[in-house]
This record gives sequence, C-alpha cells and structure tokens, in this order.
Amino acid sequence: MAPTKADLEAARNATIEDVLGSGLDVLFCGINPSLYSAATGHHFARPGNRFWPALHLSGLVPRRLAPSEQHLLPSYGLGITNIVARATARADELTPDELREGGARLARLVAEVRPRVLAVAGVSAYRVAFARPAARVGPQEETVGGTALWVLPNPSGLNAHWRLEAIAAEMTRLRPLNA
Repeated sequence: MAPTKADLEAARNATIEDVLGSGLDVLFCGINPSLYSAATGHHFARPGNRFWPALHLSGLVPRRLAPSEQHLLPSYGLGITNIVARATARADELTPDELREGGARLARLVAEVRPRVLAVAGVSAYRVAFARPAARVGPQEETVGGTALWVLPNPSGLNAHWRLEAIAAEMTRLRPLNA
C-alpha cells in the first residue's frame, strides 16, 4: 500500500538504514532518501525511480527486485547508502554544507566497509559533496579511501533526460570493476 500524504509529510527529515554487508563489490550511493523512501523504509522506493529496473537490466542482479527486497542486495555483493541521510521531497532542498558533510561521512563509511567500487548516483550532488565541479558521469580518476569511484546518473524520475536504458548501460559498465 502506498504511503498517504500524511505518511509522506511525517517522513520529512527521517532516515533509513543503509543496506550493507561484508565483501561488497559495489556500494551504491543515492543523494538522499525521498519522502516516499523514508515512509516505506526502502531505498529508491518512489514509483518512477529507475534504480531497480536499471539494476536488473545491467545484469548486476538476476531479476528485477522490488524496493522491499533491498535486504537481498548483499547476497549479490551490493549495498546502498546516501550522501545525506535525511529525507526531503526534493534533493535541491539540501544545502551545500549538508552535501559536503555527507561526502565526509561517506568517505568514512567506505573506509570502514571497503567495497570494491563506490557508485554515486547523482553527478550534481557528487560535484558539491566532493568539491569536483567538473565531474562527469562515468569512472573518476580519484578514489574514496582507495576505493574505485564511479558517478552514475540520478535514477529519479525527475532526471528525465537520462532514459532507463542509458542508466542501465552506465551500471553495466561497473561490472568489470567488481569481477
């Protein structure tokens, strides 16, 4: 059952748990949870978000998972976190300071979890969080704590100029790095 308008409003500034495990190949990192995700407790849960379909099309998981199945990700060597933990209606509600603080927190998490690849979904937020104003989608020269870094397009339905197939293609390019 979809969250009500009251559920969504109550989810403002809430957080959801990271999906982590040992020996992760890829740690996906969103910008921050949507109100829908916070209300459901599942990452990339809003209908229209293309993360889960793209993940399947990329071949990183054998079937399309529902957001409620996020707990299965570590069994595929995958995890999910966010740059900023608090839920908002739109990512543009976050301040540059929040994004920079989130980038520092993410670097600490990566040092602790040690995935093979950190895949940040959202180039604009990545640019601010890591002070890389010229960054583009794709592999990055820098690492985070020695971990390879890849910037993916934001899978939100609001990012309409990136089609599902193109997002999946970028995720597919990650596969050799986690082999």
